[in-house]
Amino acid sequence: MDEIQAHLPEEPNSFIGRERELGELSQLLTRTRALTLCGPGGIGKTRLALRLLSVVSGEGSAAGEEFPDGVWFVELADLRQPDQVTSRIAAVTGITEEAGRPLLETLGEALRPRRMLLALDNCEHLLEACAQVGRHLLASARGLRLLATSREPLSVAAETIWRVPPLSVAPAGTAADQDANGLAGAEAGQYEAVRLFADRAAASRPGFSVGPDNIAAVASICRALDGMPLAIELAAARVRALTVEQIAARLDDRFGLLTTGDRSAAPRQRTLRGAIEWSYDLLTEPERALFRRLAAFTGWSLEMAEEVCVGEGITAADVLGLTAALVDKSLVVLDPELFGQARYRMLDTIREYAVLRLEQAGEAAQFRSRLRDYTLRTAELNQVIGMARIPAPWSARVDVFRRYDADRGNVAQVLDWCLEQEDAEAGLRICIAVSPCWIVWGTFGEGGEWLRSLLALDMSAVPAWVQGAATVVRGQLALSSDPAAAWSLVTDGLKLCRDAGDGYWTAVALNLLAETALHTGRIDEATASADEALSIAQAAGDGWNEGYALGTRAAVAARRGKLRESEQLATASVAVMRRIDQQWGAARALLGLGDLARFRKHPGEAHGWYVEALAILREIGARPEISRCLAGLGRVAMDLGAIEQARRHLTRSLRLSHATGARIGVARGLEAFAALAGREGKTELAVQLAAAAASLREAAGLPALAGARVENYLAPARRLLGDAAVARIWAGGRAMPSEAAVALALGTPPEVAPETVPPDTAAEEDRTLTVVGGFQVASAPPSSLTQREHEIAELLASGRSNKAIADELSISHTTAARHVANIMAKLGFNSRTQIAAWIMNQAQEPGRAQGPAEPG
Repeated sequence: MDEIQAHLPEEPNSFIGRERELGELSQLLTRTRALTLCGPGGIGKTRLALRLLSVVSGEGSAAGEEFPDGVWFVELADLRQPDQVTSRIAAVTGITEEAGRPLLETLGEALRPRRMLLALDNCEHLLEACAQVGRHLLASARGLRLLATSREPLSVAAETIWRVPPLSVAPAGTAADQDANGLAGAEAGQYEAVRLFADRAAASRPGFSVGPDNIAAVASICRALDGMPLAIELAAARVRALTVEQIAARLDDRFGLLTTGDRSAAPRQRTLRGAIEWSYDLLTEPERALFRRLAAFTGWSLEMAEEVCVGEGITAADVLGLTAALVDKSLVVLDPELFGQARYRMLDTIREYAVLRLEQAGEAAQFRSRLRDYTLRTAELNQVIGMARIPAPWSARVDVFRRYDADRGNVAQVLDWCLEQEDAEAGLRICIAVSPCWIVWGTFGEGGEWLRSLLALDMSAVPAWVQGAATVVRGQLALSSDPAAAWSLVTDGLKLCRDAGDGYWTAVALNLLAETALHTGRIDEATASADEALSIAQAAGDGWNEGYALGTRAAVAARRGKLRESEQLATASVAVMRRIDQQWGAARALLGLGDLARFRKHPGEAHGWYVEALAILREIGARPEISRCLAGLGRVAMDLGAIEQARRHLTRSLRLSHATGARIGVARGLEAFAALAGREGKTELAVQLAAAAASLREAAGLPALAGARVENYLAPARRLLGDAAVARIWAGGRAMPSEAAVALALGTPPEVAPETVPPDTAAEEDRTLTVVGGFQVASAPPSSLTQREHEIAELLASGRSNKAIADELSISHTTAARHVANIMAKLGFNSRTQIAAWIMNQAQEPGRAQGPAEPG
């Protein structure tokens, strides 16, 4: 045996990535006697094991010195009988059966003196037999180490379970996901999944390479396939007949598309469906039932599964054990806990298979409806907690926003189901209930699109209060980008709420009308609406709307120059919000106190109010108010001469405003940068930015800049450049698109401005600002849309609904809705009207009529 070191099959092609994993596993083999590589089918367990064995048996390997009697690989996938496991191991290791003695005893005796590494590949269908053999051999042979690959653990003593991760993929929003501007090759090399696709595609079609023209599509393919090596290899093989853009567009039917594999491979490795079906066939019937039903979720907790998935053979008491079994079998992934509860999900590819099984079982409608009912109950309870309509501590209100963050995928899926079923009432009630989260985070476009689609359904059976509240919320979401549309919507919603006798939503509508009037310079109307809202709220004991109205009245008083009254009203607003423990509302009033102190030339006091507000706002990730707070801190720093500190605050503020599509915030941010440029003596830049801000104000229906403020920018420029030059610069600034103006203010060329990175939590917001300088926003060049997205944008511009788009393109309604959301995020838009205008503009520009210049 001394001359035999390794007995390994040849690897069929090059091995890509996994450098970190190989280093970690090599170390583990020196410390554990039994190591099991676990993971779903197609994740690359066998290839990783073979490469690990090759590394271990290589010359100079420290781990290899542990195994002077060799490294042995035993393939079990083709076996069907448990008693064949022992005979296969004996055959591979050259041990013959003795008459009258069990082969397992002979095998253990023969291996007793050896120091070797034995690898058992594909154990999941013979789990008990593999575990029995493994236990006996480990007990018999002290020098034996066991390496296994399986979709679930062997559960033998001293076993170390190592979950094989997917290959690394390019996150959405990176340069590898965009045009890449000449950096695609270098960036693509960072991601193992992209490297694997490139290698296998080049083998299928010589000359193929990943570059700026196709990196976005390749990255999206790898991401959609969860970084699963088998799926990526099958997709790469399709380049013989399809472009990568076509492959990406057809992944909605991934099990139909990814069917052409290596004909020499086992049948379960030739198709993506076959790989997952192998695991499904090994489940018990209760495990299969729960697996199918869990496809209703994008992610879930045990409590959610117990409420939604029980019945017809599964009780609530069964769910824990069945879920644990699915985790063990690598069909469910355990995520980080939330609120002390474990969270679970499926890889997208596995979930797609589970959805197919759910539909084949005729259970899809039943369990989607159950999830809808659960979501509605939970969302409405969270809304009354979050908005202080029932007593609860602030920590409970913060948790409401964190819960929505965890379940936003489920909410989107349920809303899509409501649209498909034309269940307007349930969909609108869910939108109303989760709207505080959309408003806090500034995801105005997402919420506005759902409400627009649902309100377009038949309203005849929908209660008036639901129609009214939904219309008010839709107006609230439009306020920061289109005050005129907001005014119209909220006015319509107010009438419906009054007619329905809903005092809470009547007060909300009046407060919104007051705020809209204030933004657009109609001070008397703002006063009247705020006064009525205050009266209704106080009579009803509605603390939120009372505090809201007091804050608006404080702003009105400040606008009229009544600064002492303004301070008193803002302080009263803070007191009311703190009385009901709604710190978000208190922070909004603190912002007003900060603005007031800054206006009164008290920078230290203003700084204190802003800092106090910012700490609260970060708890819930309130991006629009965080932006306003950072702008205030930037103005204070500017007043104190701390120019670089001012620039940092203002940069973060402007990026946040642009990311949320808040034209009010962007206009104010451009004005702040104009003031900063003036302080630095950059008079031409100050004029450009002030002009761009003035143009944006006009487009948004906001009051024009005061003449004195405009003169602050123009007077120094006139002295230096002359009237004619200033007029030319001002005209150029007014004609500048807002994306270009933002890029100019930030010093970022518009063609490479990065995409929006939405925060998941307040902590995420702060981390992102630290790492990349703020929430990054796309300048929305035409090439940022894929061919399919551009096609859908054109259909949107023609007035088609999501359902009509889905029908025309033969895709699911969910996929159509996801594409619409992606288009809005990439372009920084909040409405279909903006998309239509953009499409018309593209058609009018030379060379743009045929769609995006760079497919991706």
